[in-house]
Amino acid sequence: MNKILIFFSTVLLIIFILPILFTNKFETKEVISNESFTENIEEISKNKNNDIKIKLLHKQEGNIEELDLEEYLLGVVSAEMPANYEEEALKAQAIVARTYTIYTIKNSKKHNKAEICDEATCCQAWISKEERLSKWEENYRDENWKNIENAVYETNGKVITYNGDVINAFFHSNSGGKTEVVSSVWGGTDLPYLQSVETSGESEYSQYYSEITFSKEELENKIKDTHPEFVINYNEQDCIKIVEYTSGNRVKTLKIGNLNLSGVEIRSILGLKSANFEVGINETQIKFSVIGYGHGVGMSQTGANTLAKQGYTAEEIIKHFYTDVEINNL
Repeated sequence: MNKILIFFSTVLLIIFILPILFTNKFETKEVISNESFTENIEEISKNKNNDIKIKLLHKQEGNIEELDLEEYLLGVVSAEMPANYEEEALKAQAIVARTYTIYTIKNSKKHNKAEICDEATCCQAWISKEERLSKWEENYRDENWKNIENAVYETNGKVITYNGDVINAFFHSNSGGKTEVVSSVWGGTDLPYLQSVETSGESEYSQYYSEITFSKEELENKIKDTHPEFVINYNEQDCIKIVEYTSGNRVKTLKIGNLNLSGVEIRSILGLKSANFEVGINETQIKFSVIGYGHGVGMSQTGANTLAKQGYTAEEIIKHFYTDVEINNL
């Protein structure tokens, strides 16, 4: 009889008591697991961004320095954009610079053991904190550096993507009112996210307009350095003539003497700030009147600052200059 009672008691324990104990145990474990998972993901994401190292080539010295990504970006943003620009413009620059960096690391091998260099004409400009501070007036150093840190750290890990891929985020100083497509500058195939877009308000900046004048002899010598076969007769009415413009209002083809040269090449040969120019000739000189500063592809920095003054956020600024893109985390 006692054995029967013990048997039934054991069965009851299994049926009613143990499921309750195990259920509570598993439910508690599940809650802890979810909280831990969320915390771990945030920590992993943070560490992932901070653990990205950049091998930076200092072109002038010839040495390579390894920096954390965000630390490197402080030097880029402070070198590429005035620290007194609007907060949202600085944030847009930080996101663009981070995007350009990640794209370059993944797709460019032009610097051998280094991943990127500190020259604006090749990659992105970069300056050390010490050197940057020394170039600012003492009264503005702390405020300026705080603006740079805020732009980089507030956008930590954010990059621009198109169809899920990090884009080649070109940028420049001043578009002269309209940006340019890739093929008009470097040839090849255009990129869908780098279309020609208009931006008002850029004429208010010093980067918008410039002039450069050459004597006739200076002009001939500069062109002959690259094209020894160059000859020109200034008595001919159309000895210098713009033949064709790009979609971004820049010179696509310039007839000069016996040559037809691209606006991009003339800009390079003569040291013009942009390929958006007009030419004037008098008895002794040739004057180039230039609009904008830079190649014109991607984000205009003065254009970004203009939009920020109008109330645009960093994300809205980026989506103005880059077509059909998204902002995502690394």
